[in-house]
Amino acid sequence: MSTFILAIIVVGILFAAMAIGVIFGRKPIAGSCGGLGAVGLECEGGCEKPCPERLARMKAQAEQEQSQS
Repeated sequence: MSTFILAIIVVGILFAAMAIGVIFGRKPIAGSCGGLGAVGLECEGGCEKPCPERLARMKAQAEQEQSQS
């Protein structure tokens, strides 16, 4: 029984530590820019608001297509 109580206390301390990290302004959780594109299942329209990395890839792809034409 003491092991169970000790485990509950340790988990509680870990939750409290994570909450303190969020409270003190750590960067919020954000999705990746790749998403399904990383496995080849990217939608045709793309993102509504693409991230900077995606914008750079789209620009490079457009430039490459123009240079090949």
